[in-house]
Amino acid sequence: MSSKDHHATARQVIETAAREHHGQILALLIRDLRDFQLAEDSLHDAFESALAHWQCNGLPNSPLAWLLQVARRKAIDRLRRAKNFDGKSLELSVLMDIEQTQSDNQDDAAIPDERLRLIFTCCHPALDPHTAVALSLRTLCGLTTSEIAWAFVVSEETMSQRLVRARHKVAKAGIAYQVPDAANLLPRLHTVLNTIYLTFNEGYAATSGNQHGRIDLCEEAIRLSRLLIYLCPHQAEASGLLALMLFTHARKSARSTPMAPYISLEDQDRSLWDEGMIDEADKILTNALGRGAAGLYQLQAAISAVHAQAKSFAETRWHEIVLLYDKLYHLNNNPVFLLNQAVALSYYKGAEQGLALVETLATELSHYQPFYAARADLLRRLDRFSQAAEFYQQAIELSQNSAERQFLELKRQSVLQ
Repeated sequence: MSSKDHHATARQVIETAAREHHGQILALLIRDLRDFQLAEDSLHDAFESALAHWQCNGLPNSPLAWLLQVARRKAIDRLRRAKNFDGKSLELSVLMDIEQTQSDNQDDAAIPDERLRLIFTCCHPALDPHTAVALSLRTLCGLTTSEIAWAFVVSEETMSQRLVRARHKVAKAGIAYQVPDAANLLPRLHTVLNTIYLTFNEGYAATSGNQHGRIDLCEEAIRLSRLLIYLCPHQAEASGLLALMLFTHARKSARSTPMAPYISLEDQDRSLWDEGMIDEADKILTNALGRGAAGLYQLQAAISAVHAQAKSFAETRWHEIVLLYDKLYHLNNNPVFLLNQAVALSYYKGAEQGLALVETLATELSHYQPFYAARADLLRRLDRFSQAAEFYQQAIELSQNSAERQFLELKRQSVLQ
C-alpha cells in the first residue's frame, strides 16, 4: 500500500470512529472524569494523536480501545497542567487507577456502553429540558454547536453559552452518572424520549455532511429506545417512539442510491421497504394505542403507519394524515406540525389549499429550511415556476447537507427549464 493510500485508510478509520463511536467513548470518559469539557477536549486530543500516529505506524488492532486509552492519558496530562490542580486530584487519582489496571491490548468488544447513563445524566430535572436535549446531542451524537443551534433555530453563540452553562450546572450539582431508580426515572422520561427522537432525526436527515442520512445514529436511537422500554415497559409513549422510528427506518433502503443520494417518499420503490420492521412497528403501536389517550410519539407513529400501509404514494389516505396532524397540533402547538399538515392537505384538497396554510407560517418558520422546500414544491405543483425557483434557492442556502442541496438544486433546475 502506498503512503498516500495508507494515510487515506487511517483518516477513513478515524472518521468512522468519530462518526459512529464518539458517544460511546465520550460517555466512558465523562463517567470517569465527571467533567464534560475535559472529556470532550481529551477525546479531541486523542483523535488528533490518532491521525498522526496511525498514518505513520499503521492502524492498531483495536482502534476504539486505543482512542479511549490515549484520551485518558491526555486527560491526565491536562489535569496535571491545570491551574486548579489540587481541586482535580480526585479525577486524577481515578484515571491513574484505571491506567494501572487497563491492558494495552484491550479489545474493542470489551469496551462497555454507557450511553444510556449519559442520556439520563444530561436529562436531569435540574437542567432546562431544551438545554438537556442540546447537551445530549452534543455528547451522545457528537453534533457540532452550529448543528445543534440550527436544530433549535437559535444562533451558534446562544447555543454555545447554553452548553457551557449546562456543563457547569452538572458539575456543581453533583448529578449522579447513573440510570435513576423507578421513582426518579419518570421525571426525566419526556426529555430522554425527546433526546432519542432528535438523535434518530439527525440520523434520518443529517444536518450536515455528504450523506443525506446516518444509519448508525438511527440504529443507535432504536437500540436506546429498546433499552428504555425494558426500563419502562408500561410507558405507552416510549413504545410509540420505538414504533415511529421503526416505521421510518424500514424505508432506509429506498431513500437513496449511488446515483441519487436522496429519493423522496413519492418516488421511493416501496418493494424495498422492510416489511418485517413495519410489522413489528405496527404491533408495538397497536399495543401502545390500546393503553389510553395517544401522545405525540404515538400520533406521529400512526401517521407513519398510514404511509407504510399505502401500496403507492397516490393511494395514501391523506385525509387521515390531515386529521392526525390536527390532533398533534392541539397537543403541542408546534408550527412544524402545521407545515406537515399543509403538505398532507395539499394532496387531499389540492396544492392551493396547502399553500394557503403554508403561507400563514412564514413568520414562525422564517429560519426553517423545510418551510422553504415545502413552499417551493407547492408553487411548482401550481405551475408558478419563477416563485418556486426562488424558494428552492432559499431552501438550498439554508441547507448544510450536500445530498439535500443536490436534490433541491435538481428541483430548482426543473422549474427553470
